[in-house]
Amino acid sequence: MHDGLFEQAQALLILCRSKGLKIATAESCTGGLVAAALTEVPGSSDVFERGFVTYSNEAKQTLLGVSSATLETHGAVSRECAQAMAVGALSRAPVDIAVSVTGIAGPGGEVAGKPVGLVHFGAASRGGQHLDETRKYGDIGRSQVRHASVAQALAMLHEMAQKE
Repeated sequence: MHDGLFEQAQALLILCRSKGLKIATAESCTGGLVAAALTEVPGSSDVFERGFVTYSNEAKQTLLGVSSATLETHGAVSRECAQAMAVGALSRAPVDIAVSVTGIAGPGGEVAGKPVGLVHFGAASRGGQHLDETRKYGDIGRSQVRHASVAQALAMLHEMAQKE
């Protein structure tokens, strides 16, 4: 695992464990790497409940309940889709907090107004909190975009857990 992610995941799991919080992830461009970072830590099963890897629009709709209207109006790479993914994961898993990631890791895949390196994040909690973030990492390479996205998702989960 990349430098720092193990420690970041471990700190998040310790915090969640101390508060009795469970986590779910909803991932597109990271392809399960947030879940992988969490489950790299021994004993993570008492906090990490499940991960949804929803790479296709159909998967986002079927597994997370993202509406076709959201996808048609805003696209899969949008703040609105990220929010819907996080809320969908929260509503479809017995968890307290959920995070979502959707973006364009590259190379290629950009469309008008949505360049390579654009990633949207969402987070939602049972307590009614919502966070969303947008990062424009640029065309720094697929692996680097995905790594930076995992770090951002873990940071958002940590922020949510602190407030719960």
